[in-house]
Amino acid sequence: MNKTINEPWIKLKDCLSYEDYDSINSLQMQCFHEDQITLKLELDYKLGDAVNSTDRTGIHDINEFMYYAGEQLVGYIGICDFGGTSAPLEITGMVHPKYRRQGIFSKLFELAIAEGRRRNGRGILALCDKKSVSGHEFLERAGAAYKFSEFEMYLHDESFEMIEKRLCNINFRKATNADAFEVARQNTIYFGDLPEKENENDPNEEILLPEDEERKGMTIYFAEKDNQIIGKVHLQMINGLGGIYGLGILPENRGKGFGRAILMKAIEKLKDAKATEIMLQVAAENETALRLYKSCGFQETSVMDYFELK
Repeated sequence: MNKTINEPWIKLKDCLSYEDYDSINSLQMQCFHEDQITLKLELDYKLGDAVNSTDRTGIHDINEFMYYAGEQLVGYIGICDFGGTSAPLEITGMVHPKYRRQGIFSKLFELAIAEGRRRNGRGILALCDKKSVSGHEFLERAGAAYKFSEFEMYLHDESFEMIEKRLCNINFRKATNADAFEVARQNTIYFGDLPEKENENDPNEEILLPEDEERKGMTIYFAEKDNQIIGKVHLQMINGLGGIYGLGILPENRGKGFGRAILMKAIEKLKDAKATEIMLQVAAENETALRLYKSCGFQETSVMDYFELK
């Protein structure tokens, strides 16, 4: 039976505090135990961004939408902004199992969409676990259109130790802010929908800065062979969980086994950093990458559907 919402109020913030992090994480755990679905909230990434940010002169954008009943957090929607002034925003959220069907999510969703539209008409993607029937029904009513799906995969095998010796001669070089344009260029090649900076000398054109990302916990590495860049990968380490993201091979270097070599080296690097678990995410339609990851011992744990909001 649902609880009555007493003393309702909404908190809007640009970034998370430690107190917000704990409240949202606690709500996430309650929802997981009730529904057994995955929520891609990126709380650790967001907290790292807030803690390490040097620009705290005022609120620029609203990213955190929290609905309270008195002192209890009962609903949350968050906006994730992964760089670039034209990249789509990502939103996802949840409502406490005992406070559902009372309009909480609809109200937060309305506020988040209005904020997204305020940001110069940037596109908005809503995320929903494939197993969430109620989530899909809500997005259908909201007029959202299915865009793509993404697998979350965890390493369940030690087969990465079987790396071929001939592939061990690739090197990882940490990217710096001077490499920002090359990172953006490769992102455009690999993922298509990410913005490419037209003028690397234009300070008004926003671009992802590797050193800023590292302060948030995400380190970008270029993979090099014979002192030539052949691809890249982004590695994250949070509370013993190692993450592998943004892995790509430049077109002229594909079909030579470098994808496997970079993946193996990334796993080794995370293991050296004492990762107790290693995960990655891959688009469901990327069958080549999916086969590679499975052959290296990764197994699917959940599927996230992405919906475009008009």
